[in-house]
Amino acid sequence: MTEVARAGAGPAGPHITAVSNAAGAGLVKDGYDPRLTNSDLAPLERQGWTSYNFFAFWMSDVHSVGGYVTAGSLFALGLAAWQVLVALLVGIVIVYFLCNLVARPSQETGVPYPVVSRVAFGVRGANVPAVVRGLIAVAWYGIQTFLASNALVLLALKIEPGWAPYAQVAQHGFLGLSTLGWAAFGTMWVLQALVFWRGMDAIRKFIDFCGPAVYVVMFALAAYLITEAGGFSNVSLNLGSIEHSGLGALGVMVSAVALVVSYFSGPMLNYGDFARYGRSMAAVRKGNFLGLPVNFLVFAVLCVLTASATVPVYGELITDPVETVYRLDNITVAVLGCLTFMVATIGINIVANFVSPAFDFSHVAPQKISWRTGGMIAAVGSVLITPWNLYSSPETIHYTLDTLGAFIGPLYGVLIADHYLVKKQQIRVDDLFTMDPSGAYHYVKGWNPVAVGATAVGAVVAICVVFFAGATAASFSWFIGAGLAFGLYVALKNSIPAPAVDVRG
Repeated sequence: MTEVARAGAGPAGPHITAVSNAAGAGLVKDGYDPRLTNSDLAPLERQGWTSYNFFAFWMSDVHSVGGYVTAGSLFALGLAAWQVLVALLVGIVIVYFLCNLVARPSQETGVPYPVVSRVAFGVRGANVPAVVRGLIAVAWYGIQTFLASNALVLLALKIEPGWAPYAQVAQHGFLGLSTLGWAAFGTMWVLQALVFWRGMDAIRKFIDFCGPAVYVVMFALAAYLITEAGGFSNVSLNLGSIEHSGLGALGVMVSAVALVVSYFSGPMLNYGDFARYGRSMAAVRKGNFLGLPVNFLVFAVLCVLTASATVPVYGELITDPVETVYRLDNITVAVLGCLTFMVATIGINIVANFVSPAFDFSHVAPQKISWRTGGMIAAVGSVLITPWNLYSSPETIHYTLDTLGAFIGPLYGVLIADHYLVKKQQIRVDDLFTMDPSGAYHYVKGWNPVAVGATAVGAVVAICVVFFAGATAASFSWFIGAGLAFGLYVALKNSIPAPAVDVRG
């Protein structure tokens, strides 16, 4: 069990002020250094999320166009449908256990991911994982906004087919996106910002609705398509040509498992941003179990059934659910379906890619960048990276996931190694907010060189694998980076500047 030392929290301790804000009511003590503190980053006064809230979080994270397309892209690997389903389930079980590990320190202390990172990286060095995770979230925010905007484009064309020329990049477009695409992307960008701006409580309520809403549409869509196909007997669950069998298939399945972990590596790393709101660790674990292994298995089966049924119904395989809905003859049903997937993708984008950089960028300059400002920095950056070029094909999807995983893995490896093996789950909360050289997490001028070095080595090796090794090896970029950084950090733990190794609560 995590031991959390809250020095000075008793009646004789320093004055504590609870400041309400968009990210929750943070407890700010008089002794907290303003260079490390604002009310968004301080320990929460109240932690009220239940297991359902975490279940809904994962439903929003999984039930997105991006999740559907990523799952469908695994069939391009040449596996049978049952093999893909096994790979999806094994991958998500791994994600479940890894999320529980990273959730505990934030749930116990009530602080977000970048603040927990101070334990391993130092009160200054934690800006490294904060900025890296923030920039990755910017990329994902752009990708998910683009995927959601596709639903809006198709919805517009369903209502007014005469706008078709404006959906063609060659005829009316710039920077690789059509005029209609830009209008849709801008609309989604604004809608997401409006939800985010209302704060974490509004976000919680929003995601509580999003996940279940998509299930209704997915079940209805699968039932409709199977009926149109003439029943299950006319639906083949193998979406592509089966090219692998025996040990060859096993190797590809392992690669698919790695891709699943890479897909969830972003929200998995900063899951503490949400676990900090958990009423208890038991509530977090229960919500994770329902939202990951249980929910993901049902979602994966629905993905396979829906995509498989498009072959006999439309004469071709369609792995994008928005495109499938667009093909429906009933315009009312098509409009409702497109709107549902838009809402779902807004849900995942806010929880996975808006909240994270909001905390991460605020962490860099707490007195100048609030939680809201940090989120808006990410929103602006998401346009500049032209995300529609990062998710254009199965090959590009896998390459993007491998590259992002190469940077995320080492951060995860160091965080887990430090918390569970080096610090033995002990955290001095007040020392997270002090620049005093005697603080447990001051290390060398606020930096832990061992953590930074292990992260750098792990990231360099992992990214070299992505760029210079084969596609199979690249699929394991997250595992390579995480494992190498984890091992290096543990091996060099005796070189960590005192008093980091032996912190007494």
